[in-house]
Amino acid sequence: MSSEEETQQSLSYKVHKSTLKWAPVFNMTILLSIAIISCLIRVFSVIRYESIIHEFDPWFNYRTTQYLVKEGPYALWNWYDSESWYPLGRSVGGTVYPGLMMTSGMIYWVLHKLSIPIDIRNVCVFLAPIFSAFTSLAAYGMTKEITKRSEAGLLSALFVAIVPSYMSRSVAGSYDNEGVSIFALVFTFYTFLKTVNTGSILWGVYTALAFFYMVASWGGYAFIINIIPIFVLFLLITGRSNQRIQVAYNVFYILGTLLAMQIPFVGFQALHSSEHMASHAVFLLINFLNFFSWIRNFVSKKAIITLTKFLVVFLVFSILVGVVILTLAGKTQWSGRSLTLLDPTYAKKYIPIIASVSEHQATTWSSFFFDLHYLILFSPVGLYYCYYKPTETKIFGALYTVLGVYFASVMVRLLLVLAPAVSIMAGIGISWAFRKFAKSVRSFILPKIEKPKKYRIPPEISIIGLVLLGYYCSIYVLHANFAGSEAYASPSIILSSRDRQGNRNIIDDYREAYYWLRMNTKADDKIMSWWDYGYQITGMSNRTVLVDNNTWNNTHIATVGMAMASSEEDAFEICEKLDVDYVLVIFGGILNYSGDDINKFLWMVRIGGGVYPHIKEEDYYGKGTYRVDQYATETMTNSLMYRLSYYRFDEVQTAYGQPKGYDTVRQAVIGVKGYKLRHFEEAFTSENWIVRIFKRKQRENRDGVAFTSKQTSQFTIPKETIPVTKFSKKANIKQRFTLNFNE
Repeated sequence: MSSEEETQQSLSYKVHKSTLKWAPVFNMTILLSIAIISCLIRVFSVIRYESIIHEFDPWFNYRTTQYLVKEGPYALWNWYDSESWYPLGRSVGGTVYPGLMMTSGMIYWVLHKLSIPIDIRNVCVFLAPIFSAFTSLAAYGMTKEITKRSEAGLLSALFVAIVPSYMSRSVAGSYDNEGVSIFALVFTFYTFLKTVNTGSILWGVYTALAFFYMVASWGGYAFIINIIPIFVLFLLITGRSNQRIQVAYNVFYILGTLLAMQIPFVGFQALHSSEHMASHAVFLLINFLNFFSWIRNFVSKKAIITLTKFLVVFLVFSILVGVVILTLAGKTQWSGRSLTLLDPTYAKKYIPIIASVSEHQATTWSSFFFDLHYLILFSPVGLYYCYYKPTETKIFGALYTVLGVYFASVMVRLLLVLAPAVSIMAGIGISWAFRKFAKSVRSFILPKIEKPKKYRIPPEISIIGLVLLGYYCSIYVLHANFAGSEAYASPSIILSSRDRQGNRNIIDDYREAYYWLRMNTKADDKIMSWWDYGYQITGMSNRTVLVDNNTWNNTHIATVGMAMASSEEDAFEICEKLDVDYVLVIFGGILNYSGDDINKFLWMVRIGGGVYPHIKEEDYYGKGTYRVDQYATETMTNSLMYRLSYYRFDEVQTAYGQPKGYDTVRQAVIGVKGYKLRHFEEAFTSENWIVRIFKRKQRENRDGVAFTSKQTSQFTIPKETIPVTKFSKKANIKQRFTLNFNE
């Protein structure tokens, strides 16, 4: 080697050594930059539209937060909301996870104490982007606990920060429980792995506190309370359990369960619900083994065998008796959503209200790829790394990923739970591959630094591998930027479209209609709509609704479904008994908006038919298919939903070359035109006909209006609610109708 080459080698070595010295500074700078990127990529919705709450559920969370900051936390626990689920109402304090609202309230109070005036709406709008930065930091810590390598943690933090699946629920304005609970999920796992690595009781306490925040924020805490026991059980079976594992689990279980019981919505369910049974069983098992291990030091070998048989029989018998007693008492029933995770066909067979929700559908491959992109290709490399030389933390990461894949495939909403796992595994896998390739290149350039190995990847292949990894990572970043700026940046209440020149057109029909309701109806008017829009109506219009997105009373929702599926005359009778003043429907036939009520109508029929058997889905099929054209059945065309949605639709030209009354969503000309409404009148139709509001007319002649459908004769109404009036025979049919409010 010439003197010039030796000088270059020496210079390269000095640069390498200097870089290692500054590595912690670079590490923290990169991590801070990732956290900032995580926030900025989520504010496109505010830049392109405005600071506004998105979707449906966030409007209830926002309304509850407003009540919290105005009345205080104690008033929230006792708040009985009379504007929802009329006439039943809702006890909000005992039926809500308060973590999201309390977090916003605390930030609001602290900022005002610091004399920083800020509206509570803006706190709610920007809360999720802020917590996404915390999630990336927690992902960094969790990955570092698994691999002990900072570069893997940085890649995982970057992937979590911009993964589209997580962005879908954490963009600015997406004020939903998942906005803070995904951070709580990842942070709980980070602190638990820290406890596993250190055996520290203090870190176990931190794990319990993180779990408490998760329980307060989202019902998805059931994933944590099951995956950690499964992990501990796996270690017991494979003989990898040790004192650190026992300390970590016992502290987490005891404190976590006690803290979870402090949330009113959970309460004693933390002891007797089926979702918690695995944690109880593993706790008993791990301490039984500890007791057995301790006591065998004091008794003979023969006595140990006898004692073992007795204790095993006693433990199994106690568990079986306990499960049987709790089951017979109805205390261990699985929730419908939990049973759907175990049996994907369960909801469709038995609980159509759960199956009707789009986010409860099975996940398609296109959803997997769009929401996770190239991470699904790199994560198997991370799994291989975890299984290659397994440790306790690597096993946990692998179990988290495998179980997450199963649950995410059953329910599309649970892609949120899978996203951090896939991001961490992909970060580990890419980091490992980068390290292998980089070592090969470095040993070629700086042979003095890298010790020669028996097998080394050729430098040419390593360079190609580094280029390909860099290329795929850059493509992932571009895709994530598209998802954050376009796919998930549009709030559901503000629609947009582009013309042929590429100009963006704002479609603001929802807010236009809700503002009309607020300004043109009485404060005590009741609005009937499908449950999807309940939270938005109460949040934006401040009007009472019959059903909303809480979906806690299936019978009440079925009654609304029956009203929509019934003829106008029968629907009028139902609306009168429910004190309905206005009926709101969503219609997309003009603007090609496929998320309208006509497309959801079959679910209304199915849910209504699940409680009221006279409603049969096949009655709404024309020639074996669901249609709205001339072949639609009489039952379909006479239904309230059909008549309200298509009222005066035959007066509108919707598409070039098509006759009036052409539905652009169903791509058919409606079958019934020119009809008049008898019991309802059009009160408001938004600019693009997306929201239509109809007012229920007053009864013209009380003796002259009765049910026309003989099928409703099987229902009865409680005697105390029947007015003292002489009814005709037809009116007696009306008296035999029931609403079953208290089911």
